[in-house]
Amino acid sequence: MQGRMLQRPAESDPTADVPCESVDVAIADVRQFIDPLLEEAVNALDLAPQRLRESIRYALLAPGKRLRPALTLWASDACGGDRQAAAAGAMAVEMIHAYSLVHDDLPAMDDDDLRRGRPTCHRAFDEATAILCGDALQPLAFATLVRHLPPDTAGRACGILASAAGAEALVGGQAEDLAAEQATAETDAANTSPESQLARLEQIHRCKTGALFLACLRLGGLTAGASSEQLQALEIYGAAFGLAFQIADDLLDAEGTEETVGKRVGKDAARGKLTFPSLVGIDASRARAHALAAEAEHACQIFGTRGKPLAALASWIVHRNH
Repeated sequence: MQGRMLQRPAESDPTADVPCESVDVAIADVRQFIDPLLEEAVNALDLAPQRLRESIRYALLAPGKRLRPALTLWASDACGGDRQAAAAGAMAVEMIHAYSLVHDDLPAMDDDDLRRGRPTCHRAFDEATAILCGDALQPLAFATLVRHLPPDTAGRACGILASAAGAEALVGGQAEDLAAEQATAETDAANTSPESQLARLEQIHRCKTGALFLACLRLGGLTAGASSEQLQALEIYGAAFGLAFQIADDLLDAEGTEETVGKRVGKDAARGKLTFPSLVGIDASRARAHALAAEAEHACQIFGTRGKPLAALASWIVHRNH
């Protein structure tokens, strides 16, 4: 018995719906598609306590870019898939991402007060509710895959997402990030070579940030029935894109403003946290980000015109100011 497919209005050629010349417009299109589905998922939690449900809504439907759903949908499009089939994966990765932000912002972690231009979840509600909100979003992500995908596909999708969100990837990356910050605070890093520090930093970001980006692409490829060659291209794209994104994020923290970025900036330097700019400087960081973006764009050539949204996104991610 197959899972219940999400029902949205039928669409024409998916690449026609993604205006590659304007990534901001394309991302807005993704948000218009995915937000009603996320809203639907929250509304279905009618037996959950009201305060918990409202915190989930607050975190999941915050005014973000929906970058991870975009990667999932556009990876499916690039491989000739159907956006309806990829929707469950797009929803699930956004749920995992939302949970990770809620927990990362907690006082015991990054201790942030502002996220996406609004008070963080633990500030808008309270710490206990924020923890429970993140706890609830995790199983909701896997339930979404199981409910809306055929059993065999759902099982493989759950495996992909579990690996990306687990102790060897997203959670492990956060643990290493906190450990590296503590080591820097205790000046242990003074006895470590810059090369070793950079290698450790790249590994942290490939786990904490890059693993979920890769999961987005893998889920899109899975639901599209991608070939091994297409999956390999998505892997190359994802590895380069994830690191480029994080370097760009570090640059925004170093150079951006709270108004444009939507969260507190300059906090990494204030806490002595390892970042690409602090290790190699602004110019070298920017050059590395652009080289990685070019690598990601090159990987899209196999997809022809269907890969243009992914290629445009790679370029956009290193030029953004928010």
